[in-house]
Amino acid sequence: MLRIGVAQFRPTKAAYDENVRGVGEVFRRVASLPDPPDLLAFPETALTGYFLEGGVQEVAVTAERVFEDLSRVHAAAGAPSLDVVIGFYEVWRTRLHNAALVATLGGPKAGIRHVHRKVFLPTYGVFDEERFVEPGLAVEAFDLDWGRAAVILCEDAWHSLMPTIAALDGAQVLVIPSASPARGVSPAPEGDGRPENVSRWERTVQAIASEHGYYVVLAQLVGFEGGKAFLGGSCVVDPRGEVLARAPIFEDALLQVEVDLDEVTRARAETPLLSDLEIRLPHLVDSLMHRRGTASRPVLHPEVRTLPRRIMHPPRRGGVDYDPLAIDLELVRRWLVEFIRDEVDRRRGFRHAVIGLSGGVDSALVTYLAAEALGPANVTAMRMPYRTSSAESLSHAQLVIEATGVRSETVEISGAVDGLAAALPEPPTPARLGNIMARARMIVLFDRSAALDALPIGTGNKSERLLGYFTWHADDSPPVNPIGDLFKTQVWALARHVGVPDAIVDKPATADLIVGQTDEADFGISYRRADLILHWLLLGYRPEEIGTLGFSAEEIGLVRKRLESTHWKRKLSTVAMLSPTAIGEYYLRPVDY
Repeated sequence: MLRIGVAQFRPTKAAYDENVRGVGEVFRRVASLPDPPDLLAFPETALTGYFLEGGVQEVAVTAERVFEDLSRVHAAAGAPSLDVVIGFYEVWRTRLHNAALVATLGGPKAGIRHVHRKVFLPTYGVFDEERFVEPGLAVEAFDLDWGRAAVILCEDAWHSLMPTIAALDGAQVLVIPSASPARGVSPAPEGDGRPENVSRWERTVQAIASEHGYYVVLAQLVGFEGGKAFLGGSCVVDPRGEVLARAPIFEDALLQVEVDLDEVTRARAETPLLSDLEIRLPHLVDSLMHRRGTASRPVLHPEVRTLPRRIMHPPRRGGVDYDPLAIDLELVRRWLVEFIRDEVDRRRGFRHAVIGLSGGVDSALVTYLAAEALGPANVTAMRMPYRTSSAESLSHAQLVIEATGVRSETVEISGAVDGLAAALPEPPTPARLGNIMARARMIVLFDRSAALDALPIGTGNKSERLLGYFTWHADDSPPVNPIGDLFKTQVWALARHVGVPDAIVDKPATADLIVGQTDEADFGISYRRADLILHWLLLGYRPEEIGTLGFSAEEIGLVRKRLESTHWKRKLSTVAMLSPTAIGEYYLRPVDY
């Protein structure tokens, strides 16, 4: 029998030595177990964190260095001899790689057994690996005392050839260290309360295991990096595709399971897919090479042809009752609470937060989430009224303060705003005065954050950000924003879920900068319809395709114009690039580096 352990691990960004000590603490836990694992798998980039950008070259180390450091903390922990798989950024033969070390720690056979260098480097969406590391060129199985294993890293698993090569090379156990940012919060049909890609990962490794007839060990990173969540969900799957053990989401965990490698033989005898492939693969490869060998040479100057017109398809509806903006409310609540806890406390070292509490639904929701994440005594809600502010705004803010138990302060901004307005060459327009109010509030919020040693938390939602409905360098200034990826309609739903009073959720949304103003009157369209149009536009659908869902050309045009004319508001200032070390172009470091 083989005892397998999976360490679902939360690294500190770019802190190699600290993370080695953290691995040592895992070894201490292992040492205390009555039946410690023979094989212990850690996630991808467990020793540094994943999103490092140009920082990779500063933290990359040799496999020999990792082995020496792990051996030291393993011995100090008093742990028994074991095989370990751990992800790290490697420098090897003057090249940088995303790699996984396989080593035996302790005992007479201690040493490096294998290093896998990630072959497929994702460079799409949020990923940019190929810019900072080089690909490996092979996947190989290797022998350990208990049997034969192979390792592939994260994206490697999404290319079916990689697990197949490992199986054909005799692997009985496939270990997949992964650092996969979680995404997708639509309600799951099975109702398991996990993000969509976490569930998809599990289905994928189940399929890999059952197709090749071996055990699959998935070790996932946990924690947040620059707003991107690694939620865990590590698992061990048997050769028939059944999940033997599953780690929780959001939490560090040490998963343990005992397996019988004879099940690999039994599973492959029951379903001889691998045997069939071994027999036919040479013929398939020969056929492919023959077709390539006999293909005509490419035409250097092909005839110019008109591309066929794109066929118009309506956006995916997903059934009569399909709501593309529906979210798993409890999952999102947990996600955002952990995000605040991680960003404010673990990542940035603050114990307290300040929030501008206007009495509207956005700031009310953020206050509820922050109170849960940090504790009410560690959250200060700032009420910052102007003389024309609605009395209802103050009273609704008080409802939130009383319901959550957070601390509060009220700072009147009328004197500051009116004083500046009076000093200007001409009286400001209502819109300009509103911008002065918004920026004055940020001055107050950041000053109180310095006085209270507290981190400002933002309250702008995704709809406002996409429509450009905020004051630049004001509403968008706080360094942490838990609701910036939620549409307004999703904010309303989540606010109800966490218990924000109906009086706040139900009232018309307003920035309360101009008397009688409402957001939807300013837009000329309701949030519900604008959010849906934005959703389909962001997915790449054309206006005429979105129009098939019942939206008028005027509505789509209005939303699209606001979206496309406000990109500048969602970026920092444009800098003239003069050097090969330009910040944000060549010198790249993540916000939490």
